[in-house]
Order: sequence, then structure tokens, then C-alpha cells
Amino acid sequence: KDPAAICHLGWNYWGGEHGLQKDVRKAVELWTEAAELGSVQALHNLGVAYESGEGVEKNRAKATEFYKEAAMQGHVMSRYNLGCCEWGKGNPDCVVKHWLISAKMGHERSVENIKRAFGGGLATKEQYVEVLRGYQDAVEEMKSHD
Repeated sequence: KDPAAICHLGWNYWGGEHGLQKDVRKAVELWTEAAELGSVQALHNLGVAYESGEGVEKNRAKATEFYKEAAMQGHVMSRYNLGCCEWGKGNPDCVVKHWLISAKMGHERSVENIKRAFGGGLATKEQYVEVLRGYQDAVEEMKSHD
């Protein structure tokens, strides 16, 4: 079984794409299977489902666990979402920590949020400079140097 294909099929059910009728419960079932087979994207998608309550009962704690598992495997959007979850819990130090990591992975919105956090006194100048350098390094690394 191909976890990437199963995850993609789940996405098609989630949005009712490619001639499939929208079925968010089926999407969640497929993402669960794909996650069990090792799909990091499926873990992220399950986090989104549990955070939004689409196709499953809304459960922020479960969403956070899926995001953590995916983030630990390098999923940048899950890392960013962990920061957002921590924001909702009122944990600015954790927010900054997660957004520092995702910004250094090339996530532009994380850079913008760290800039706002710096302006609001939640992030230090050193952290902001660190993010700008890390983000620039990530962008450079992704460029094609043909």
C-alpha cells in the first residue's frame, strides 16, 4: 500500500475533487490509514480535521498531538500550527519557539508572525535576527542554481 497515494485520495474526498463526492469522514479514514503507513502529510491533515471538527469530533488536544508527531518528522506547516495552538493557550514562549523553527524551514508566515511578536515585545531582537537569517538561508537553499 502506498501511503502518499492513500493520503492524496483522502484529500480528494475531503474536497470532493476529481469526480468524487465530498466525504470528510472517508477522508479521515484514509488519512488515518496513510498515517499508520508512515505519511507525515496524513498526520498533518488529521490535525487539521481534529482542529476544525470536520469529519470528526472537534478535539484540539488530539489535533495538537497529530501536529507534534508530524512536526517532529519535519512537517513545516504542522510546526507552524503548533505555534498557533500555543498562541490559543496563551504560551508566548512556546509560540515563538515553534515559529522560529518553521521560519528557519522557509515558512514565510512564521517570519511575519515573529516580526509582529517582536513588535509586541514577545520575541527578542536576537530571535528576530535569527529568524531573518534562518529564513534567508532556507530560501537560498531551495533556489535552483543552474
